[in-house]
Amino acid sequence: MRAPYSFRSVRADPESAVSSIHVELTMKSDIAALLPVVDELMLLIRKSRCVPGGERDVECALREALDNAVVHGNREDPDKQVHISCRCEPGKELSVVIRDEGPGFDPTKVMSSAIMKGAQSGIPLMRLLMDEVHFEQDGREAHMRKRAATMKGS
Repeated sequence: MRAPYSFRSVRADPESAVSSIHVELTMKSDIAALLPVVDELMLLIRKSRCVPGGERDVECALREALDNAVVHGNREDPDKQVHISCRCEPGKELSVVIRDEGPGFDPTKVMSSAIMKGAQSGIPLMRLLMDEVHFEQDGREAHMRKRAATMKGS
């Protein structure tokens, strides 16, 4: 059985004192692809130690963002894909961009609706777990960033 995703590129920055890692993946627009993709990304994130102690938050936000891209963005259309770009800067931060091939959406309308319904998932949860979340390309791209926690007293 073929993997439900493929690596487009994996790069490390040799100029950096602590090498940053940039991975690009493409996954099938299929709910069954979520677990293996999140597992693969989390393996990279844990090994790179870009956000030590923040891995659970990142994993949950990744699941939500990928689920949104597959279900709401691509509407589980098997002819569409989800594109993921993940940059790990060890000890500093993680940034992830998730792009679907759907029609897009207005994030402000979705947020107001979610707040009125008291939703504790999707975009509100992503914003709670990550340091930054914003949308581009008419809502087709979710940009998320998590910074490494700073030590208290330093």
